[in-house]
Amino acid sequence: MELTWFGHSTFGVTVGETELLIDPFFDNPKTGTDPEELDPDYVLLTHGHADHIGDVDRYEGTTLVATPEVVEYCRDEFGDYEAVGGMGMNVGGTVECGDAYVTMHRADHTNGMETGYGTSGGMPAGFVVSNTKPTQVADEESETFYHAGDTGLMTEMRDVIAPYLEPDVAAVPIGDHFTMGPWQAAIAVDWLDVDYALPIHYDTFPPIEQDPDDFAREVRGTGSDAEVVVLEGDESWTLSENLLD
Repeated sequence: MELTWFGHSTFGVTVGETELLIDPFFDNPKTGTDPEELDPDYVLLTHGHADHIGDVDRYEGTTLVATPEVVEYCRDEFGDYEAVGGMGMNVGGTVECGDAYVTMHRADHTNGMETGYGTSGGMPAGFVVSNTKPTQVADEESETFYHAGDTGLMTEMRDVIAPYLEPDVAAVPIGDHFTMGPWQAAIAVDWLDVDYALPIHYDTFPPIEQDPDDFAREVRGTGSDAEVVVLEGDESWTLSENLLD
């Protein structure tokens, strides 16, 4: 599994022959990528805020993985999209997306849509992406990535996501103000029991400017063994290569 961070919360995820793109928003200072250079098979949207769906219009005709409310909003505002399952998915569900399995989990946040905040996009979410289907039996051969979306700290990370969805690596927001800051994000990493943690959702706007080294110190302070990997914008990182270390 290869992960590419395009700044803010935008990730490209390659699982086998399948290309996923999470929360396309390329109007951020970390990336130089033209969104039209990418040709994802699936676009995953954690919620409908403008800094998470800002470039979804570049991928008209692709398959959206999002709540039905967000899918219909994108269809109304931006064009013709397929949707996983025909109408989207919802919290707790797992869908097969090519070579990937995608499980939607709740995030603690808001979900007013891009224009005005008057329209609800349903429950905001995070995604757990794996190359194997989640089961009650641990699969030591699986590779699993958790994109937490915009969220505050929540005990489901400790009580549900860690023991049952078993992520190897987690991308967690550290920007504070709108999401967790470095301290709470570090607690999340400890609760998730991951091997690697990737800081996201920071330095895009003045209210969320952060030093990721502060996050790394906070993770160490929890006693977690997770390695904090600070990616540069447009940088790729391969999970399978690091799991062999």
